[in-house]
Amino acid sequence: MPFKINISHKGKTLKIETESEVIVGKKIGETIKGEDISNQLDGYELEITGTSDISGIPGFKGLEGSAYHRRLLTYGPGMKNKKKGIRLRKTQRGEEISLKTSQINTKIIKQGNKKFDDLLAPKTEEAPKKEIKQETPQKEEKPIEEEKEEVKKKKEE
Repeated sequence: MPFKINISHKGKTLKIETESEVIVGKKIGETIKGEDISNQLDGYELEITGTSDISGIPGFKGLEGSAYHRRLLTYGPGMKNKKKGIRLRKTQRGEEISLKTSQINTKIIKQGNKKFDDLLAPKTEEAPKKEIKQETPQKEEKPIEEEKEEVKKKKEE
């Protein structure tokens, strides 16, 4: 199953899909080389900031392994309910990347040979667009004098 990797830098994000299993076993907060993910990212160094599994459950730093953890939470990471005294049991995933991880969020620590902006805008040459001319039926134009006469006849009737 391919990993969807989001690489962010200064508010912009590059999305890459890879089948590489080199990142399996890495944890949130660790650094990885860009070459391990894609040959476009030669010289890049990335930090893993978060994960999400195939069902959308997020991975949390500090939870061991890659398995599910059922935690009793109050307001904070993983729970946004601010009501006083509310505690909910939520399912969270561990910080380790496994084959069940589908999305990996990263940020750039060190840039490589190519600039990040060059990676965002792939060079594609667009073919010149052909203009399609559509012929619309035009009204037959009558001289103004004939129109005036027709209007007068209608008024008289």
